[in-house]
Amino acid sequence: MKVFIKHTSAALTINENADPDVREDFENIINHIIPENLPFLKHTLEGPDDMPAHIKAAFIGQSVEIPIIDRQLALGTWQGIYLCEFRNNGGSRKLIATVIT
Repeated sequence: MKVFIKHTSAALTINENADPDVREDFENIINHIIPENLPFLKHTLEGPDDMPAHIKAAFIGQSVEIPIIDRQLALGTWQGIYLCEFRNNGGSRKLIATVIT
């Protein structure tokens, strides 16, 4: 199955999902690498988080592929799908799931 997010300021990835500290660390590292309020950014009409959100989404990606075995997602024991919202006040998000048999 392939899952695709139809947005330019959010992303999808697969990562460890057992310990909530991983999600917090993931967010902190991404925000450290690509901070808001960089003085040289021009695309700021929608706020200081807008352009950094586009860059973060480009780095992480808009889709993930997960095999299906016996009608279940074949994720690893500790894996989960992250919908990474990079806007401070992101709205609703639309996903497309494609299954090829």
